[in-house]
Amino acid sequence: MTIHVKNNIHWVGQRDWEVQDFHGTEYKITKGTSYNSYLIREEKTVLIDTVDHRFSQQFLQNLEAEIDLNDIDYIVMNHAEEDHSGALTALMAKIPNTPIYCTENAVDSIVGHHHHPEWNFITVKTGDSLDVGNGKQLIFIEAPMLHWPDSMMTYLTEDAVLFSNDAFGQHYCDERLFNDEVDQNELMEQCLRYYANILTPFSSLVTAKIHEVLSFNLPVDMIATAHGIVWRDNPAQIIHQYLAWADAYQEDRITIFYDSMSNNTRMMADGIAQGIHDVDPNVAVKVYNVARHDKNEILAQAFRSKGILVGSSTMNNVMMPKIAAMLEEITGLRFRNKKAAAFGSYGWNGGAVDRIHTRLMDAGFETSVGLKVKWRPDRDAMQECRQHGQRIAKEWALRPLDSANSRSIINQVMSKPSQAVNQNAAPAITPAPAKNASLVVDDAQSMICTVCQWVYDPKDGEPNQDIAAGTPWAQVADDFLCPECGLGKSVFAVKKSEVNHA
Repeated sequence: MTIHVKNNIHWVGQRDWEVQDFHGTEYKITKGTSYNSYLIREEKTVLIDTVDHRFSQQFLQNLEAEIDLNDIDYIVMNHAEEDHSGALTALMAKIPNTPIYCTENAVDSIVGHHHHPEWNFITVKTGDSLDVGNGKQLIFIEAPMLHWPDSMMTYLTEDAVLFSNDAFGQHYCDERLFNDEVDQNELMEQCLRYYANILTPFSSLVTAKIHEVLSFNLPVDMIATAHGIVWRDNPAQIIHQYLAWADAYQEDRITIFYDSMSNNTRMMADGIAQGIHDVDPNVAVKVYNVARHDKNEILAQAFRSKGILVGSSTMNNVMMPKIAAMLEEITGLRFRNKKAAAFGSYGWNGGAVDRIHTRLMDAGFETSVGLKVKWRPDRDAMQECRQHGQRIAKEWALRPLDSANSRSIINQVMSKPSQAVNQNAAPAITPAPAKNASLVVDDAQSMICTVCQWVYDPKDGEPNQDIAAGTPWAQVADDFLCPECGLGKSVFAVKKSEVNHA
């Protein structure tokens, strides 16, 4: 099957509705993808790129239904990655002497993938051209590290079509080929996801390459990508969007992601998110569990955000493995112009928060003070998490927070002593004692730990801590610790069934 693109250009690629993993399992594809190959038939016939190797035979069958393969004069390989060059071995077996136009770096990549150094490679550099007849030329533009060293773009004069390789593309599969035919929100969502997860590390190169192409003063009526749709309606829109994304991009958005062994860190994430909303209801806050959510969606949201909050339980005095993996990916993506902070729950030590903080600094984030909670957050600890979110909202605000509600909340927060952790000392939150002026506790009443629900019954005492049977709560020493969760007397309250009201 072919699709007419423009004049003598046809799409001869392959749709892949089923693919879910890309670059190994590094990139999760949610909308399928396409491998875009283009056939140009002027006085000379040119094939630009092939398809993924899994579709080699189908690709050749479709191509042979359209043209005698021996009529192909030139093959242009904009990129040697398998999803672009995968069918090249099968194709060259039928037309072995056909010239392959590519960059010098691409020769190394293609030979490395296909092991055919005898193929007829013709290397090109930026500004080199190839006459295809009828007054038209292909002009080659090297684009190293967008996103491989061998990458290049190819421009067809007169038709003003830029075959842009991976730039301006997206992993997005649709029966319709052109940008004005598909759902616009879905399209831009996939464009951003693609840029954030694949091209972000090369943002400075993206900016430089776009300005270089624009400096040629070549009209661009259409951008034919290597994946996804072809930009025929206002193709400049995606160029301008790339320039924005490449320029230390951020929105008024905060992304919170965490991993949690016992839901304690999840509770903290909820409280922090609520606190942010208290102070700045206009900021978009997204919360993700890295063990359950799409990793690439989290990374795309982090790319969009002005700041991220990263949470983890402490396990063996380090962060949870999935959080460590996420931070490794974020470090490689080299996000710029973003703030970050760490948080987490712990038991007998709290090393995860300190390690996260260090990794965030190493990744280039402007870090804020972190937050630790010992064991499961009780009501007071949850309030501290909420207050921490309120402080973050104020510190990371992109505009003055001048509403009466925000001012009131901020004043309340700042008037209380902060229990956010210093990253060196990192003390745990110590919940304040619960108070109830109307509550009377008699000597026989039981007390319940509000964190783990362990019950202290005066008639039994606590022999493991040398508290004799018959000892009322008022006479229990202040250094008493809950035998289940290890927290002190401050987290205990009268068991509800035994409350007497004065």
